[in-house]
Amino acid sequence: ASMGDGYGPIVVSRQPLSPDGLHEKTIAVPGTLTTAFLTLKLLLRVDFAYEVMPFDEILPAVSAGKVDAGLLIHEGQLSYREQGLYKVVDLGEWWHAQTGGLPLPLGGNVVRKDLGPGLMNRINRYVRASIQYGLDHREPALSHALQYARGLDRSQADQFVGMYVNQWTLDYGPRGRQAVQLLLDRGFEASLIPKRVQAEFID
Repeated sequence: ASMGDGYGPIVVSRQPLSPDGLHEKTIAVPGTLTTAFLTLKLLLRVDFAYEVMPFDEILPAVSAGKVDAGLLIHEGQLSYREQGLYKVVDLGEWWHAQTGGLPLPLGGNVVRKDLGPGLMNRINRYVRASIQYGLDHREPALSHALQYARGLDRSQADQFVGMYVNQWTLDYGPRGRQAVQLLLDRGFEASLIPKRVQAEFID
């Protein structure tokens, strides 16, 4: 799992802006089937103008004035200030405040139920072991990850990896499971998810 525990995707703009001001702006988003987009819709509550573009093109588009604001789900969360941009809202902070301190679920691994309990549990064990290996061998794992860091130095990359690859990645725990279900429920209640979903977890 990838969880934002008091932090998460960030909306940035070229000029200081309040979240309420986003209703009148065009926002670059990394896709409409992302947790970031779902959470932004939960925040704004009404339809808004958006433009879908590859996640790594959003920061340059905002900087160049091609869009009014951008929803960042990548390393730009750490580097947007260097581009002279302003944070409008951190969706992980907003979710944390709205839910009494729950983390914002951002990504997870799913497995088909028709594979059966045995194979599902084996897959779960192998994925967990792989993540644990990376956590136990952080320096070489970070060196490998740097080739995908898109301009971050080692210190920034280490910070970013630490934000999203950690103990939450190994185990949702009760709070993480509650957060996943609450996000799905709120998405359904806001008519953003077409049907109610009951999350199931492999122990």
